[in-house]
Amino acid sequence: MSDAAQALKAPDGTRPSRVNWLDATGLAAIHLLAVLVSVPWFFSWTGVVLAFVGLIVFGSLGISLCFHRLLTHRGLVCPKPLEHAFAILGVCCIQDTPARWVATHRRHHEHADTQPDPHSPLVHFLWGHMGWLVFKNRDLTRLSVANRYAKDVLRDPFYARLERKRHYFSIVAASWLVFFAAGVGAELLLGGTWGAAIQFGLSLLVWGVFLRTVLVWHTTWAVNSVTHIWGYRNYATGESSRNNMIVAILASGEGWHNNHHAQPRSARHGHLWWEIDITWLVIRLLAAVGLARQVVLPSLHIRTAAKKTGLAPSRRRIAQPRAAE
Repeated sequence: MSDAAQALKAPDGTRPSRVNWLDATGLAAIHLLAVLVSVPWFFSWTGVVLAFVGLIVFGSLGISLCFHRLLTHRGLVCPKPLEHAFAILGVCCIQDTPARWVATHRRHHEHADTQPDPHSPLVHFLWGHMGWLVFKNRDLTRLSVANRYAKDVLRDPFYARLERKRHYFSIVAASWLVFFAAGVGAELLLGGTWGAAIQFGLSLLVWGVFLRTVLVWHTTWAVNSVTHIWGYRNYATGESSRNNMIVAILASGEGWHNNHHAQPRSARHGHLWWEIDITWLVIRLLAAVGLARQVVLPSLHIRTAAKKTGLAPSRRRIAQPRAAE
């Protein structure tokens, strides 16, 4: 990392530094609740399965497909009922409302790895990973950032309603209740006692909600932090984005971040045959059954350039993307 990169300052809107105690407390509380997986009483194999299936259902469909590729970059179009269902899955990940998530990410692309970037790890790694979430930023106040960067999202009454906190938190609370109630109900139907039912319900809540939420958080945050520091580059994109295989696996294809910065609108992030992109495979399936259309692909120039640079990292030549959006 260059001295200039190391000298990158936090966004002006964060100075003077003021902790957002509401968000910081919420982040800490969910992490502490997730630690309950270490208590044997909260264990169930069903809960373990739900935690890891949830990475795909909530993380891939809610965040990667809906919040990122569909709403932020308009890389595909889905029927509105399906889009809204995916958006509810994204809301259950507790990463803010769809409009504000979109607005923050669009601002990141506009100012990637420069001072106005909300979460560049060139300030320091922890800032890019999660530090930016716990400090107030005047440039990211809800009305200003959403009205500037996400007007198209807010034109949909569904997303406008979600900007009201009671609707947002009602969906989150309802999802928690569903997991707990499903566990209690299933155990009672199988003839278990109320004590066993409550234990099973809480195991689904701890593993299938709290741990899953933390896992989705850190895989999403790793795209902001890890993939702007470690990895290889197919394209010279004017910022420090990298392709990172580990993050790509954990985050359903989001780790091919240099590819994404080369052509943000593309719904496909893996450009080489071995760059596996789970979210892209889901989009292909949706398109095959008629539930996704106007799917944006990497341009022929972009894909040809990636193939030409598909060498070992030490020999890699960096391609210049044309008209990256």
